[in-house]
Amino acid sequence: MALNNKPRLKDAAFRRFLSLVLITLFGVVLLVFLLQTNTTSNLVTEYSNESDLDFELTYNYTQFRRLLNVPNQSGLSILLEKRNQLPPRNLDLFPKLANDHITIVLYVHNRPQYLQVVVESLSKVVGIGETLLIVSHDGYFQEMNKIVEGIRFCQVKQIFAPYSPHVFQKSFPGVSPLDCKDKEDAVKKNCTGNPDQYGNHRSPKIVSLKHHWWWMMNTVWDGLMETHKHSGHILFIEEDHFIFPNAYRNLQSLTALKPKKCPNCYAANLAPCDVKSRGEGWDSLIAERMGNVGYAFNRTVWRKIRTKAREFCFFDDYNWDITMWATVYPSFGGPVYSLRGPRTSAVHFGKCGLHQGQGNKESCIDKGLVNIEVPEIDKGGNINSEWGVQVLQHQGGYQAGFKGWGGWGDLRDRELCLEFANMYHLRHGTSS
Repeated sequence: MALNNKPRLKDAAFRRFLSLVLITLFGVVLLVFLLQTNTTSNLVTEYSNESDLDFELTYNYTQFRRLLNVPNQSGLSILLEKRNQLPPRNLDLFPKLANDHITIVLYVHNRPQYLQVVVESLSKVVGIGETLLIVSHDGYFQEMNKIVEGIRFCQVKQIFAPYSPHVFQKSFPGVSPLDCKDKEDAVKKNCTGNPDQYGNHRSPKIVSLKHHWWWMMNTVWDGLMETHKHSGHILFIEEDHFIFPNAYRNLQSLTALKPKKCPNCYAANLAPCDVKSRGEGWDSLIAERMGNVGYAFNRTVWRKIRTKAREFCFFDDYNWDITMWATVYPSFGGPVYSLRGPRTSAVHFGKCGLHQGQGNKESCIDKGLVNIEVPEIDKGGNINSEWGVQVLQHQGGYQAGFKGWGGWGDLRDRELCLEFANMYHLRHGTSS
């Protein structure tokens, strides 16, 4: 019997050896493929040997394939998701956060000349070293990553949208070879996609704006170890928002005053809803509709927003803010006010659209510079706790009934959006 088993043992050993060779070859081929992708090569080269990335994903999408209807992850997508779980940087410089800190989330796309301005303004904010700055990237771009890695003025954590169209180069949610284009007829062209209300098919670069914002919100509130139990306010700013030195201290004052001065206010804002306004200069606080520059709210408000996931994900407009104004906020059953000061603490300076400006570094900023004058009064906190509140009613702008600008008609985008609302709750064993 022993003699008869020897050939079988040799065959089994050979098969194991052959399997090992094939797995190794597959790994080499995959690495070569990743290195051929410009947006991937630097990331792979820089981080493939980092021991802190050699761990199993705590929230690995593949473990929930039967529960989540999301695209198959690419090598880059998996690598970015691993990076999302790394601890913040600068813990040696800022080992502890203030007990009453307001986390700041800066969401960025690919406009490095804008990001440099915002980072410089943040470095001068009074109290910035007390808090955590989370930078949420819409894809991976080397120059954007390099700027953030240079931050030394506070704890900073980077997260990368793993299902960004910029990560999937040849398949949904990026561009698929079978996708319908422009106003093509899906039946006649035998292509894939659902047109929006104006007959136009999806543009991945455009839909990425809404996908990124919604993924970021769900991830920051429910998916990060650093913030998933954070009950206080979180401030959200974008890469073309110049932040004044008094912004953080003013925001602390506003969030503390909100329960007493404006208990029905959902949020606090650093800037007027009218992005061209610098404020009224009155001796009073202002309650108006929520703006999209420097807005902060707490987990109670987030939970209310998340219950409207279907309204958000099925509204035919590729802008997250217009979607909120036209369908989500009106569904709350009453006015959605935000409390702010009479002087702005943040300014929107961008002149280019979402995905413009990453070519010529001076193409979207006058003479390549941003010259925003900060008056002396705005360099320190200037919120008076004795002020009353002036409520601005019947404001203009996008309202309930606006049908949307389109760009969000593809069923695949709507379903992926819904998956983002469910992903962390499914993982934690609930479907709420």
